[in-house]
Amino acid sequence: MPGHLVRRYHQITVAIFMNAVGKAGFDLTPVQFATLATTSDHPGIDQATLAGLIAYDRNTIGGVVDRLVRKGHLRRTVSKRDRRARQLHLTSQGEGVLRKVTPIVDKVQGEMLAGLSSAEADQLVSLLGKVTESANGLSRAPLRPISEDQNAMA
Repeated sequence: MPGHLVRRYHQITVAIFMNAVGKAGFDLTPVQFATLATTSDHPGIDQATLAGLIAYDRNTIGGVVDRLVRKGHLRRTVSKRDRRARQLHLTSQGEGVLRKVTPIVDKVQGEMLAGLSSAEADQLVSLLGKVTESANGLSRAPLRPISEDQNAMA
């Protein structure tokens, strides 16, 4: 069944990620990596927008951010537009971690696609993107791309 295979594949890819990143001396989960990378791409992003961009539950992203703040990788500031909102910024330590971890993450993508030819790997990624996009609205945490207005406000 597709759901079972996707769940198993997810378990395997997380294990590959954690093993490679851990061997390099970093304590970082895939979601934490996505949070750092997205915050790097969108300095000053708020947590709700971040959750939408990485398709993560808005309530759960708070814990992810809390851990990254405690590790010294992120800092929160109060938004000037909405005092209830918190904007996120990479610290210099977070920038350094992201710079060192990104090549490791890029390298393990090949391990995640082991057993496939280059054409098959491209096809798998394309098909996964297609079914994920098609079912996005059914998710409890749908991907919500950032609008130009949101990008300008960050």
